[in-house]
Amino acid sequence: MSDESALEYDKLTGRQKAGVLMVALGPQVAGEVFTHLTDEEVEALAVEIADLRVIPKKVRAAVLAEFYELALAQEYISIGGMKYARDLLKSALGSSKAQDVMRRVQGALERRDFHLLRRVDPAQLVNFIQNEHPQTIALVLSHLDARQSADIMGRLPEELQADVGYRIATMEPVSPAMLHEVETILEGSTQNLSIRDSAGVGGVDAIVNILLESDRTTEKRIVEGIEEEDADVASIIRNSMFVFEDLIHLDNRAMQRLLKDVETADLTLALKAASPDLRDHVFKNMSSRAAESLAEELEVMGPVKLKNVEEAQQKIVAIIRKLEDTGEIAGVARGGGGDELVY
Repeated sequence: MSDESALEYDKLTGRQKAGVLMVALGPQVAGEVFTHLTDEEVEALAVEIADLRVIPKKVRAAVLAEFYELALAQEYISIGGMKYARDLLKSALGSSKAQDVMRRVQGALERRDFHLLRRVDPAQLVNFIQNEHPQTIALVLSHLDARQSADIMGRLPEELQADVGYRIATMEPVSPAMLHEVETILEGSTQNLSIRDSAGVGGVDAIVNILLESDRTTEKRIVEGIEEEDADVASIIRNSMFVFEDLIHLDNRAMQRLLKDVETADLTLALKAASPDLRDHVFKNMSSRAAESLAEELEVMGPVKLKNVEEAQQKIVAIIRKLEDTGEIAGVARGGGGDELVY
């Protein structure tokens, strides 16, 4: 990786990011960090650092920014828990960015539990757990990798899928004792497992992550089944599966179709907190005159309440989901794997 042009932030692995971070922090701080790592971890990091001969400034800045955001989230979690952290991050980083950071943090926390089950083939694991109580299945799936959970969910009997999905979405924090008992039954041994003091890994975010990795048919079946049980929970899940910043993944045709149904006032307010890239994506799918007018209006717009911006963004998200459901737009990037929907 000695060629500067080959080093791109979006393509870095976790280990490569750690290597960039150590270089950016300098030898003294990196040395302090190494004292808290195992010999194997130090060796792996050293290999990455040795291969990072040229680090572009924008890559270093992006890695440092990511580290800062994750560290901030961890600090907020330690002070007041997940909800407290999410609320503060929304104020500091914006709704979309905060959601992305919290997903990464929560994903890291989830990987601590049921680590033995993550090495089991989903086809075998579903046979192992499908006769368990739906609440036990929900607990297990909420701790596994979202892609693995989606695979397992799709293999469960159809009449069980919505029930398990609803239990994940409404799951309360689970006690260490309960986790210990379930892990003992399912894994046979807890000798090498590390149990957190609190493990609230269920909830809407957990089921959303799983559904984003599921095929469209499974997703619709589960959400519709949850809606029969609790319409409010189903609505929250739908709204969480597509955030306003995801508009950047709409192709030009889909964006142009969307703009036909969006009120100018809502679009202006929604773009107030949007990234420059998203604004450019919107502008290029408007007429030159309309784009210039919108840009000027954004330029002179004064401070606005974040609540009002988020309400406008949610209106547009609702329109997207309606167009998506009717098949009028396609090419919306899904979370996790970065795949696209094809209708």
